[in-house]
This record gives sequence, structure tokens and C-alpha cells, in this order.
Amino acid sequence: MRIFDSHVHIYPDKIAAKASANVGKFYNVDMNFDGTVGALLKNCAEAGVEKCLVHSVATTHDQVQKINDFIKSSVDASDGAFVGFCTLHPSMTCDEIAAEVDRVISMGLHGIKLHPDCQKFAIDDPHAMEMYEIIDGRLPILFHTGDYRYDFSNAERLRAAARRFPRQKMIGAHFGGYSDWDHAVKVLAGLENVWYDESSSLAFFPPETARDYIMRLGEDRIFFGTDYPMWSAKEELERFDRIDLTDAQREKILWNNITEFLK
Repeated sequence: MRIFDSHVHIYPDKIAAKASANVGKFYNVDMNFDGTVGALLKNCAEAGVEKCLVHSVATTHDQVQKINDFIKSSVDASDGAFVGFCTLHPSMTCDEIAAEVDRVISMGLHGIKLHPDCQKFAIDDPHAMEMYEIIDGRLPILFHTGDYRYDFSNAERLRAAARRFPRQKMIGAHFGGYSDWDHAVKVLAGLENVWYDESSSLAFFPPETARDYIMRLGEDRIFFGTDYPMWSAKEELERFDRIDLTDAQREKILWNNITEFLK
């Protein structure tokens, strides 16, 4: 089956090891890779991953354009293997957000990645809502969702934003609620404009639970993802293969759902 990894972080070579280590410290998880494009391509080749949705997160306002330029250059150099999502930062003004959204669309990037916990904003914060109003319907937004240590990205906040902007396509990473999955699935099931990736999740509960979440959220709304550089694609695919799914369901999650979502 063709495989599309829908959740991949990449960094410029000169800062990749440090950036990857900092992510590991933030989550208290050992990182499998250094975050470079070269290590990603090797990881993909070993696991048979054909395409990746790549992105990075701006932790300060002045990183935004530099990161988006790096993502664009990485996509251009990938010979079709990468699809790129840009980043924004909540400290940007509405005018700055509008200008950067116009710019990244002209560059051919396909969506936006936001990490409320690292960027320290609530998904349904009033200024964030202003940001979604500017974006509304133009680019999908991939949110990091869920973390028991914070209250920035819980499922209720994602649901509030999704209901406020029903035509805005959103992705709730990590089954919509990293570290509080069962609660997130209860809160988010049935939202028509929200999809989910299962990255950084399958290592933490049994295959039967993963299948239950897929069925409750909808087999047409789940994307395979590794959260590189955190997890090995080969090991994540082994975990995914343990889930009791039909071949048709596997094809949806590994390839068809994300390619249909991205058009």
C-alpha cells in the first residue's frame, strides 16, 4: 500500500539536532532522529513512506517567514516527496497574518501548522478566532491538540473553534487529544469539518483502543502520521498493522484520506 506520513517536523541542518532535543525535553520523550531532512528521507526509504506532510512551529514572531521559506525550499528540493504547511505566530497582528497567508499561498504551501502548547495560546482565544477569520476556508489548519499539563489545546477548545468556523477544515493531531485520548474522542466525534492524525498515540494504548477511536471519529477522517523526529516510521507502521482493519480501511488511513483532504 502507498504510505503518506501526514505529520512530520523538519528543521535546517545547522539547528536540527538542538531543535529536536528541545522537543524531546518538552515532552520528556527520547527522540529517534535529529530532525534533518536527510534523516527523514532515510527513515522514509526504510519504511516505504512515499510522501510526507512537512512543517515546523514558530516559537517567536520573527521566526515565521524564515521557517516558511525553509519549508518552501525543502518542498521544492524534495522532487514531489513533500507537501508543505506554513506556520504563523499568535503575536502577529491581523494585518501581518493576512499578508503572510497571502504570501504562503502564492508560494504553494498547502496549510498551516499551529502548536498552542508551545506557542502559548488557547485554540479558542479571541485573537486566535480573529486569525481563523482571516484564514477561513483558504487553508486547512493542523493543530497540536491535547496535553494534560496545559489548557491551551484541549478538545473543548478545538470544538469551539470548529463550530465557530464550520467551513474551515481543521486537523486535530494525535487523535484530537494527546494524553487524554478517550475524552477527546467523546468531545470531538461528529464534527464535520475536523479530521485527525494518529501520530504520537499508538505507542500508548492497545490496538483495540486505536480501532475504537478510528471507528468513533470516522475511518474517512483519520490520517497516518509519525511525528518525526519523535518516532520511527517503521515502528509506527508495525503498530498500525496490529489494528484490526480491512485492507480498504488501511488504504484510506495510509493514503486516500490525506490525499483527498489536500486535493
